[in-house]
Amino acid sequence: MAIIVRLDVMLALRKMKSRELADRIGITEQNLSLLKSGKVKGIRFDTLSAICRELDCQPADLLEYTD
Repeated sequence: MAIIVRLDVMLALRKMKSRELADRIGITEQNLSLLKSGKVKGIRFDTLSAICRELDCQPADLLEYTD
């Protein structure tokens, strides 16, 4: 089982750069890069909420479960 992070897809759809999103939500571009690559073990709900707010999307648009 795996969780696929689709943050890069949403950024492309919204025509937003990683740096811009990182600045808007108050995290480093490096931490955002780790999120995009799926190399993190978890994400704070505050951070997820901020990403969804800025990208005008739902958590399900960013995270996908595969068996």
